[in-house]
Amino acid sequence: MESEYHFKFEDLLVYQKAMDFAEFVDALTKGFPPRELYALSSQFRRASDSIGLNIAEDYPGSDAQSVKHINHAIHSSNECISAN
Repeated sequence: MESEYHFKFEDLLVYQKAMDFAEFVDALTKGFPPRELYALSSQFRRASDSIGLNIAEDYPGSDAQSVKHINHAIHSSNECISAN
C-alpha cells in the first residue's frame, strides 16, 4: 500500500524485503486448507507482518531499543520458518 508520506525506515532494504515477504505469505496462505484459516495461516501471516513492524518500530532507536526490536523480528522470522 502506497502512502503519501515517506519514512526513513522505508529506505532500508531489510524493511523492503520484510514487506515483500509479508505479501508473499499472505498470498501463500490463501491457498491453505480452510481448517487452517484461524490456526496456522493466521499465525504465519501475523509472524510475517511482525518482521516489518518491528523493523519500522526500531528506526531510529537507541542501541537497547534496536537490539530488542531486531531480536523480535528475528524471532518472528524463525516462527515463519517453523510454519512453512
